[in-house]
Amino acid sequence: MTIEFQHHQSAHCESGVMSNLLRHEGLNIDEPLAFGIGSALFFAHIPFLKLDNNKIPLTTFRMNPGVILKRVTKLLGVGLTVERFGDVTKAMDAMDRRIEMGFPVGLQVGVFWLPFFPDALRFHFNAHNMVVYGKEGDEYMVSDPTLPEPVRCSARDMRKARFSKGPLAPHGKMYYITSITPDPPVKKAVLTGIKRTCFLMKNPFPIGGVNGIRYLAGRIRKWPGQMPEDQAILYLTNVIRMQEEIGTGGAGFRFLFAAFLQRAADRLPQREWLSAKSSEMTAIGDKWREFALMAAKICKKRNGVGDTFGSAADIVEECWMMERTFFADMCRNLKT
Repeated sequence: MTIEFQHHQSAHCESGVMSNLLRHEGLNIDEPLAFGIGSALFFAHIPFLKLDNNKIPLTTFRMNPGVILKRVTKLLGVGLTVERFGDVTKAMDAMDRRIEMGFPVGLQVGVFWLPFFPDALRFHFNAHNMVVYGKEGDEYMVSDPTLPEPVRCSARDMRKARFSKGPLAPHGKMYYITSITPDPPVKKAVLTGIKRTCFLMKNPFPIGGVNGIRYLAGRIRKWPGQMPEDQAILYLTNVIRMQEEIGTGGAGFRFLFAAFLQRAADRLPQREWLSAKSSEMTAIGDKWREFALMAAKICKKRNGVGDTFGSAADIVEECWMMERTFFADMCRNLKT
């Protein structure tokens, strides 16, 4: 059984899956709209939360997994059913039944067990999202929004991916759309998404939002004097990976949020202002890219005389100043 499903490549897995599932149901919400309505843009550097066996501190450029699905469906009045399973066989049978009924399903899976990913990108990250829309023999038809074309995955690998162990373990998580509001309030949802993002980025906590960017700059500056060089490089490498590789489309989702603001400009009265803010956010994304380039040179030990941890921290501080100004202006004009 194979469902007629239109695959669209995206910058990020969760927003891409949300967009593809909504489009399948006839609601034309592209990825930037899904990302922005879901208020997914964020930042936090949390040194007491560690990743992998190397005890790397967590740096995130987005809200926690599942937020986009929850907020987009709520704001647009879309019915979404989410199921988790304690038994592998029951989880696979439930997915097969849904596909046989003619409905695509979204899954949360562990990247490490997906054979269609390059080895360099197969690490233990359990919050990846993709769509399964068919089954032929022992293989599933998969629309992974981060890939250019649909792929296939064996039932054996699918079971492993759906029940991978470790942080954010998916426990067979499966979700699917059950209803669509005839006239969804897209304009209201867009405005709500912007306001909530501004609120989140302006939060007073020192390790989150705009403040968290400045906090990270201070940590980067101190790493070489606090630990062996290899460990400092490992920490810096992880920041780059979270910014540029973990389904972000680059620059820690800043380009994706800029695209959302441009979509908002087409729907809200503050057209020119929002278009200008979109360009401003693109410039912020460029600054984050500048940091990633310097940091990559440091990590590969190809850095020049001026490419140091301190110089990289200086660029992150520039990002902090730019985002502080950006979100202060957004909050002031939208009265959040």
